[in-house]
Amino acid sequence: MSSAPVTIETVTELLRPVEDPELHRSIVDLGMVRRIDIALPSVTVAVDLTIAGCPLRNEIDRRVTEAVTALDEVDQVHIEFGVMTDEQREQVRRSLHGDPGATAGSQPAHGHAEGRAIPFADPGSTTRVLLIASGKGGVGKSSVTTNLAVALAARGKSVAVVDADVWGFSIPRMLGIDHDPTIIDEMIVPPQKHGVRCISMGFFVEENQPVIWRGPMLHKALDQFLTDVFWDEPDYLLVDLPPGTGDISLSIAQFMPRGEMFVVTTPQATAEKVAQRAAYMARKVNLTVNGVIENMSWFTGDDGTRYEIFGSGGGDSLARDLDVPLVAQVPLVPALRAGADSGNPVATDPSTEVGATFARMAEMIDVTLAPKRRYRSELRVS
Repeated sequence: MSSAPVTIETVTELLRPVEDPELHRSIVDLGMVRRIDIALPSVTVAVDLTIAGCPLRNEIDRRVTEAVTALDEVDQVHIEFGVMTDEQREQVRRSLHGDPGATAGSQPAHGHAEGRAIPFADPGSTTRVLLIASGKGGVGKSSVTTNLAVALAARGKSVAVVDADVWGFSIPRMLGIDHDPTIIDEMIVPPQKHGVRCISMGFFVEENQPVIWRGPMLHKALDQFLTDVFWDEPDYLLVDLPPGTGDISLSIAQFMPRGEMFVVTTPQATAEKVAQRAAYMARKVNLTVNGVIENMSWFTGDDGTRYEIFGSGGGDSLARDLDVPLVAQVPLVPALRAGADSGNPVATDPSTEVGATFARMAEMIDVTLAPKRRYRSELRVS
């Protein structure tokens, strides 16, 4: 508890460390604190939410109350919620995301879409872009993406996911996200669960509605996912690519040429040969293939015996052919499927066999496979 005198200035400073749960910025710096009234032992704080019906209003209430009741003389905190004006929202968007039309007159270039710079293509960006690919559907690419993202977040990293599988979007469900993105003056703020921010076509169409779009529309949708969303410079951006080597994979290669591809396959020889094509496509468009992830490697029976239901050796063979590491072999367990359906990824529990596999996968990507250029840069600085 604090024995500081209770003044508007004191309460304001106590509120300064309180962050908006979606924007991860101080509610004071964002201009959300409209008024503070003191009538001890009560304090009233008027808070303007960025939008009406803010899904995290209760969390803001909890954080503000906890901060102000740290004062010895305060027994009650009353919070009056309002909503920002259009002008206030515009100011928030400008301070966080800039002006989307500032470069509208420039010509699209490498790492640009519709004339707007993609932050992850900037050579100065510190975000590692991990492209999770597969040659065919049904190999568990999206569940690997989801659980790898959660495992990286568990290592204390800031993690975001673009669900670029626009025809088979599934990441929001697998993460257990239960609310849509927040729109602040045309800036899209992605929802977050298990420490992972996510944007997906699934937020913009009905779940049972097919996406019947040609290449240019898909290209534009990806453009918006990368430029209109407030990503806030994450440590990792994982991109769940659709199976194969079509328009979206080519667009991603154009948008984010610094991306690192990880190819997901099963142990089956046929799946390995198909996955090989995705890797070869990546190299043709100058993307780096950094590793292979083998999924559904084995099933462990109650007697402890491993059963290789889909054969063996596919992941290792593909890794040797591409001259990259076999990053992990993910066992086939019912909990992996159940977690995807319920929005409780298995990576949240590293004490299990499959949870520990994803923890080791995240460590290998984060440490062993970290780009060497970062270390060279640090040496130059020192």
